[in-house]
Amino acid sequence: MIELQDHDALLIVDVQKDFLPGGALPVPEGDEVVPVLNRYIERFTRRGLPVFATRDWHPPNHCSFRDQGGPWPPHCVAGTKGAEFADGLRLPEDTVIVSKATGPEREAYSGFEGTDLAARLKDLGIRRLFVGGLATDYCVLNTVRDAIRHGFEVFLLTDAVRAVNVHPEDERKALEEMRRLGARFITLEALS
Repeated sequence: MIELQDHDALLIVDVQKDFLPGGALPVPEGDEVVPVLNRYIERFTRRGLPVFATRDWHPPNHCSFRDQGGPWPPHCVAGTKGAEFADGLRLPEDTVIVSKATGPEREAYSGFEGTDLAARLKDLGIRRLFVGGLATDYCVLNTVRDAIRHGFEVFLLTDAVRAVNVHPEDERKALEEMRRLGARFITLEALS
């Protein structure tokens, strides 16, 4: 069992409508993370621990979009319905929202890239991050990678992530890399 401590935070990665079934760039079964994340949110808020949430917040001419030569269809355009957090995701009012990939010429899969996320976490004395969200093989992987690089101990919430799997082995490779980097894998049942 892992016991929550005062220097812990929950980090929810990109659980936005465009990444759910029916969205512009759907993650298969992406909607299944929402009720599980809500249970994590309840655990963290009950202990008075902070919740952070990253979101893609793209301009309409973002470099990752196919019309601009990128690999993806337009998604999570700032201010649109697709960029909103998933219906049913019960983020607390004091959730710290971190917008990423906000400029047209720079991709940012990581919640740390081009943001003040690391500084905000460190200002709160956070040492351990519990990470869940979408997608395992892109934004979750890169966020976990950078969190470890910034010196945080990372717990991947394996019951609260889903992968895009553009290539069939992408999820497996992402999980292997996160484990190799030192992320610990847990599920809700392991959290006291």
